[in-house]
Amino acid sequence: MTSQGWLIPVVVGVVFVLLGLGAIIWGKREEKKYYDALVTRKDLREFFDRWPMRPEPGALKIGGWIAVAVGVAIAIIGGIFGAGA
Repeated sequence: MTSQGWLIPVVVGVVFVLLGLGAIIWGKREEKKYYDALVTRKDLREFFDRWPMRPEPGALKIGGWIAVAVGVAIAIIGGIFGAGA
């Protein structure tokens, strides 16, 4: 790689990690709001019918962890290429 070419994968990796952490936090907030809404409702129709539709908190958290893993891998690869330059 060029003298500064290794920096691009490191930056992309850090962006992936930040986006992944954001998705994890978003998923935890959505999950908390969902279960708090269940506690305050007299009927559990929202729980059984899944209406109104909400983003699935589990999917957000899993996607966040995947993005963190990919980001760390990309950043490590960029660091390895930077050390070899």
